[in-house]
Amino acid sequence: MPDDLALHADYELSADRARIDPARVHDLLAAHAYWAAGRTREVQEAAIAGSRSYAALSRDTGALVAYARLVTDGATFGWLADVVVDPAHRGRGLGRAVVAAALADVEALGLKRVLLRASDDGRPIYDRAGFTPVPEPETWLELRASTPATSSA
Repeated sequence: MPDDLALHADYELSADRARIDPARVHDLLAAHAYWAAGRTREVQEAAIAGSRSYAALSRDTGALVAYARLVTDGATFGWLADVVVDPAHRGRGLGRAVVAAALADVEALGLKRVLLRASDDGRPIYDRAGFTPVPEPETWLELRASTPATSSA
């Protein structure tokens, strides 16, 4: 993790897969992220496995209290997803810190573009990080599955 990411003294950042608890990530998203409603733990674990993950952890307990993941080809494009902070730990810059950690990887990889879908709550974090609306949004398309991803089948 970059040394220049300012973080409250009670927390530490990690991108170490061994320290990222998939069950805790799933619980946080299921309870506090409308976009992950109905996502199974199996699907969440597959999403984590296919992504670069970033966590803020409590120094006292080691518990994961904030999370973000970057889905990328590692060369040209990235998608910042599943940014979530435990409500008991909000207001301490943890969302900003996990986003900054992900963006430090983006810079190191030299990715040309990173997209995300911003909630109203998260928008100020992304604005401060330099995200802007997609130019010519009418040129972007999406394909949605006929059934939501609630299992890996």
